[in-house]
Amino acid sequence: MFPEITVTDLAEKLKSDEQFILLDVREPFELQYAKIDDQRLEVAPISVLSQQGPDALPEPAKSQDATIYVICHHGNRSMQVTAWLAQQGWKNIFNVRGGVDEYARKIDSSIGLY
Repeated sequence: MFPEITVTDLAEKLKSDEQFILLDVREPFELQYAKIDDQRLEVAPISVLSQQGPDALPEPAKSQDATIYVICHHGNRSMQVTAWLAQQGWKNIFNVRGGVDEYARKIDSSIGLY
C-alpha cells in the first residue's frame, strides 16, 4: 500500500501556497470532460508513461524529491503510477483516492463528471 490523500485533503492543499505537482495521468480526451484547474496541474497520460517511462514526465515531476499527488478518474490508474514511481525512486508521491470523480462529487461539481 502506498501513501494516499483524500479529495478533501487535496482541496485544502489546492487552497494553499504549498509547492507540489498535481499529476493527472488520464488520457487527453478525458480532460475535456473534467479537469481541476490549478497552476500546479501537470498531465502525463498513463499510456505515454507506460511506453516512454520517466522521460514522459513533465519537467517539474522529474525531480525525485518533488511532492507529487497523482490523480486519475477513480484512483486506480493513479495508484498504479504512484506505485511505479515509488519503485523508480520518487520519495514524496501520493495517490489521490477516489480521483477526479470523487473530487467533483464531494468538493467541486463545476469541474465536471463523466
